[in-house]
Amino acid sequence: MKTSKFVIPCCPPLLEGKLTPSEATQLAAIFRVLGEPARLQLLSLIAAQPNQEVCACELVAPLGLSQPTVSHHLKVMYEAGLLQKERRGTWIYYRIVQERLSALRDVLS
Repeated sequence: MKTSKFVIPCCPPLLEGKLTPSEATQLAAIFRVLGEPARLQLLSLIAAQPNQEVCACELVAPLGLSQPTVSHHLKVMYEAGLLQKERRGTWIYYRIVQERLSALRDVLS
């Protein structure tokens, strides 16, 4: 006596992924940058400003970190494309790159 067994899938097939492998690699690098608590605090402080721009000198006291450490974190975020910078005399002002944050927001929603 032969019985035929039908294979019933447990789940519907997955839809295509939203991210390409290349996009996933780029976004993972940015998330690694943001994995440092001080960098998240810096981003939050800059975002909280009315024009979303701040002089690097203003970020030292709120974080309680040394100026070289704050500068290092800002440099890492700038190189990751999260911040823009503009020199004004001897001061450097940092501004959030909204397009980059929007991309992170979109991938998480």
